[in-house]
Amino acid sequence: MEKQDLKQKIIPLILTLAVFILDQVTKILVVKFIPPYTVGASFLNELLRIVHVRNPGIAFSLGNTLSQNLRGLLFAVLPLFVLIVVFVVYFRNNDFTKLQRWAISGIIGGGLGNIVDRIFRSESVVDFIDVKFFGIFGLERWPTFNVADSAVVICGGLLIVSFAISIIKERKQNQKSKNDD
Repeated sequence: MEKQDLKQKIIPLILTLAVFILDQVTKILVVKFIPPYTVGASFLNELLRIVHVRNPGIAFSLGNTLSQNLRGLLFAVLPLFVLIVVFVVYFRNNDFTKLQRWAISGIIGGGLGNIVDRIFRSESVVDFIDVKFFGIFGLERWPTFNVADSAVVICGGLLIVSFAISIIKERKQNQKSKNDD
């Protein structure tokens, strides 16, 4: 691997580290200063609240009724394995665009943040961002989330969009090649 290629792969990992640190620091602050299941602060007429809740499941509390052993396997061990595979693919693949590398790095950081909670916090993942949702989809408030969740969703969306753009560009190039022949 060339030095330049390695550099292009390592620099986006700054985002992995930044997301992980920001996620863990915010969770530590919430645990330290906001009692569980209470509102610590409210902004913009309760549009945004900082709360302290625990989520033993995954997104939207799915799986929170499973046994602790099964949750540990499904929500900590399996995601850790997936992140390791993503990390290996990240370094072996030379075709990712710069945006795709940054997006994958953000997803890895967010994934690591929640996996650390699942492994080291007996009460499960700390969630604290609570947003009013005005009854859309029958929800008065969006399910509470954290920095790691935000990074995974935002970077996941960017990754999907970037793949779609790459596919569209490739199809246009293939069409142009066919027309030129």
